Amino acid sequence: MSTTLSRRSMLAGGLAGVGAAAAGPFLLPTAASAAVPAAPSGGSSRVFTLAIIPDTQYLFDGEALHPEPLAETMKYLAGIKDLAFAAHLGDVTQNGRATEIEAAKGPFGILAKKKIPFSVLAGNHDLPNSGTDDQRGRTPFLDTLPPLAGRQRIAQDAGGYNSAYSFDGAGTTFLLLALDWRLSAAGIAWARSVLEANAQTPTIITVHDALSADGGTPVLSSHGKLVWDNLIKDHEQVFLSINGHFWPSGRLTQTNAAGNPVELHLANYQELYYGGAAAVRLYRFDLDRGVVDVSTEVPYISGHGLNQLEREELQLTAGTDRFSFALPAALRAPTPRDPRPASAMVTAGTEAYWRFEGSGSLAAGRTVEDASGRGNTLVATGPSTVPLAFTVDSHPSQPARGSVRFTGTKDTGAYLRTVDAAPLNKASFDKGYTFEAFFKLPEPFTGDSAWSALISRWVSAKTAGRAIGDVDEPTATLSISGGRELQWCVYPTNLDRSTTNWGHELRTTRWWHVAVVNDGRNTTMYIDGCAVVRNPSTVNKGLAGAESGAPWAVGAYSWAGELDKTWIGTIGDIRIVSRPLDPREFMIA
Repeated sequence: MSTTLSRRSMLAGGLAGVGAAAAGPFLLPTAASAAVPAAPSGGSSRVFTLAIIPDTQYLFDGEALHPEPLAETMKYLAGIKDLAFAAHLGDVTQNGRATEIEAAKGPFGILAKKKIPFSVLAGNHDLPNSGTDDQRGRTPFLDTLPPLAGRQRIAQDAGGYNSAYSFDGAGTTFLLLALDWRLSAAGIAWARSVLEANAQTPTIITVHDALSADGGTPVLSSHGKLVWDNLIKDHEQVFLSINGHFWPSGRLTQTNAAGNPVELHLANYQELYYGGAAAVRLYRFDLDRGVVDVSTEVPYISGHGLNQLEREELQLTAGTDRFSFALPAALRAPTPRDPRPASAMVTAGTEAYWRFEGSGSLAAGRTVEDASGRGNTLVATGPSTVPLAFTVDSHPSQPARGSVRFTGTKDTGAYLRTVDAAPLNKASFDKGYTFEAFFKLPEPFTGDSAWSALISRWVSAKTAGRAIGDVDEPTATLSISGGRELQWCVYPTNLDRSTTNWGHELRTTRWWHVAVVNDGRNTTMYIDGCAVVRNPSTVNKGLAGAESGAPWAVGAYSWAGELDKTWIGTIGDIRIVSRPLDPREFMIA
């Protein structure tokens, strides 16, 4: 357990000692297929789920037909609100007979009826003659199941056993190839043509036979090597391949020709009790975190009380059933939303709004105008050996496409402060307030970066008449601690002491949004629109120091009225409103 010291304690004792994938229209290799529009942009969530259903063959075996587990899984998937796509890995049935295929059709019809996009491919057990490749011609499988999976299918090879699908994953378009259990030369050529026509689209390949993990050691099968050498290795957009067929489950990471890791996963549970009971592998993509969290669920079993055998066999918690992996860098970068005009951000009660849309450096004396129109102009101030600089780098949800970079130190850097006549200098915010800012922390984050402020009031608590606490500190400051935690420390107008809100440890090189909201009684800090846990319960209202008319500083912290620290990192749009905003009104919303 770690202990985080307060700003006051740290100063008293001394400092001892996170391009977006451009998902444009699909360019299909067949003239018969129309271009598919890019996935819609917008929305606040960048999380979605991909469902993978491996071999269900023992549920559909001759006269032993048990569609109930697969139907339960399909109903479960239909209830996942952020489900983007579902893919079956083949071996739907044991013998590929028409009666078996027909029994499996009902559960797949649940997804089709709910208009949930899905794919299904042929495994060796789905075929009357597994010794054939994808040029085998018609089978009960081909005649029954692929026609159900037409939603979001953008291409299909001439034989019908290989298909390509597009789906929208939290505003990003993905390509998924569902490939036959045995690819022919023609099948490989078709798949390559789809990949080459969509080289900029993140791609997942599903195939029945690729990776095995006998004895716990994952290796590619001969067919898996064929898929790797011809479809994955030289196509940089393929970042994930998933197959069934073998058991137990396994996972392998290999490096493609571009030097990037590719995740190769094996999921299959048919050897477990009740043929695996239609267990489903869930891939939960979090594009903002840049991570995929993988879990395996058995809806048919978890829907009722578990007996001992079921608990032993179907509570799947091994490292190959529940794990996480990082997304490619291009997918980790959020897709920027369209810029918004300043006028759209100047809502009721806006006291100041600063946008850093410029070029070059912000040398001493250069100004940044207040977009609210209230005259709270900022002027570049302080040591300027390393002047501030404009940059187009910005939070993807920030209204303006620009920010200002702070790279100096107390002795060499600079900061911004409001001009002497700024109305903000005399604002007390007795009826509530909201302070918002976008920012990014540097890497490495060192002691020079710690305990500076995004924004602070340039007057000490002592000057404002306070005698309790570290009264040489500012009356209001939104600072970053040595542990990369945000701290809103203020001396309210109704108290003799300070109150403090604390955030959590933040990652470097990732853009963040912070909002501090006071409703006239309590203050809550929000990071990326989410309330933090450490908010004071003491009634606190207003901000002391208004009577001094002292300026506000952006990117600096004062101690006893003197410069103590300049910010190191990047700061984007800042808005100050003299009323409590609902999170739906934040600039990030």
